Amino acid sequence: MDATPQVLAVLDEILASAAPGERGALWHLAEQGRELDANFVRLPPGAGVGEHQEDVLDVLLVVLAGGGTLRTGPGDTLELAPTTVTWLPRTSRRALDAGPEGLTYLTVHRRRPGLAVKPAVRAAVRGSADEGGEPPCLLDLVCPGCGRVSADRAPSFCSACGEAFPEH
Repeated sequence: MDATPQVLAVLDEILASAAPGERGALWHLAEQGRELDANFVRLPPGAGVGEHQEDVLDVLLVVLAGGGTLRTGPGDTLELAPTTVTWLPRTSRRALDAGPEGLTYLTVHRRRPGLAVKPAVRAAVRGSADEGGEPPCLLDLVCPGCGRVSADRAPSFCSACGEAFPEH
């Protein structure tokens, strides 16, 4: 890993080069050996990220342009405007709604650990016949927008970029 600081992106340039209606992750941190993940996300006016819960990671959300609301529970909302920094603690439920100017934000969180194949253990030892690791195919859990694997076993929206998962 190269430990030399470097400019990875100029977000104004990325935003200017995006198609007018483009939504989702416009950029993400992809350097090898990193301990962080970051996503630069744009939601057009009226769009949103459906209610979801991140069980593993705290997320820092920094609004860069536009505005909207963060729904945190029944009847509970936080207003989002440029320069608003919001902490989304792990296990918190949340949903985003872009306002009339859309919503552009940066999320930063600890890098999610890679998937690991767990060794199968005989049911008699563990006491359950359905244990033994991940299912053989995780394609239903891969976000079509950013490629992130969801921790949710039945995802509706990606917690990283807001892209909707196909219904099955």
